[in-house]
Amino acid sequence: MYPVSARFLPRLAEDHRPLTEVKLFLTDGRVIDLEHVGGSVTVDRAQAIRRTCTVTVADPSLIPRTPADQLATYGAKLRISRGVEYGNPNDTELVPLGVFRLDSVDGDVTEGPVTLQGKGLEAVVADDKFTAPFKVSGTVAGAVAALIQRSIPTADVISLIVDQPIGSRVFDVEADPWAGAQEVAAAAGAEVYANADGVFVISTLPDLLTTTPVWAVEATEGGVYISGNRAMSSDGVYNGVLARGENTSENVPPVSYLAVDTDPTSPTYWSGPYGRRPMFYSSSTLTTTNACAQAANLKLAAARAPNASGDISALPNPALEPGDVIRVTHEDGSRELHQVASFSVPLDLGGDFPISTISAKEDA
Repeated sequence: MYPVSARFLPRLAEDHRPLTEVKLFLTDGRVIDLEHVGGSVTVDRAQAIRRTCTVTVADPSLIPRTPADQLATYGAKLRISRGVEYGNPNDTELVPLGVFRLDSVDGDVTEGPVTLQGKGLEAVVADDKFTAPFKVSGTVAGAVAALIQRSIPTADVISLIVDQPIGSRVFDVEADPWAGAQEVAAAAGAEVYANADGVFVISTLPDLLTTTPVWAVEATEGGVYISGNRAMSSDGVYNGVLARGENTSENVPPVSYLAVDTDPTSPTYWSGPYGRRPMFYSSSTLTTTNACAQAANLKLAAARAPNASGDISALPNPALEPGDVIRVTHEDGSRELHQVASFSVPLDLGGDFPISTISAKEDA
């Protein structure tokens, strides 16, 4: 969860005035505070571009009409925040929801409204396709940073993992650099994304069973719970991961490692009634059996986790992040721990806040 003050989460459940802020950074250096009437920020860890936004404004003058307007708009960025007011307009707290490349501006040129749409900074890297072969080597963190900073030289890249050495990897002309960054991060069982501050982060998914819940969503008086359901599915649940590597450019022979669920008490036990359901991962960055084992075991931890899912509706919490563990108390008093997969934060005052989760377990 994004760091907030001790009074922020309790305030969400109280009668309060939500605050939203949208700043437009034009390429000519101007910064415009957009008076907006609606919109939302969607955050989804299953998507290559984790954060996207839609902002609705009433003023039609934002639609580019001249070449100068177009130059100022192409390459512009949006910075969006939402927060709360603590009793008076001078006592507030805003939480960032993301930094976005402005991709489109559309609306009625006379009366409006105008809709602005943006994508997270991953899109800048993804669209900068290779025009010549590009080689990375060294470590996971170093290679991911090289791929990102090739497109955004000033980008901040933070690694929260135990760094791993990798074999060299040459990306071909027309290849997607952002897909390459994700491939390299996966060699350490990690993921890479742009966070709410526009900083690129390399991290692993927290373990639902050992992570402390960051937020209570309770169907009690004074709680933030609106509704919820839970489902179980075997789709996308694997109990084995075969990681393979072969690097012909460095004359490294093929290596591999099969990681399986060896816990007889687990519902996805490799030799149990669930059967054998392996998934596969291969990359030339894996040059040793130990590297394959590291990647396979970390990916297995995520692959066997989502045996249950939920869709929760609550009062909006802009500080929430994918991977966060939340405690949900339903109207019948049953409690569950859920791990957040995606959500959508409204930019109007009355919007709902749907949360989808990737795994869940009963909480005693």
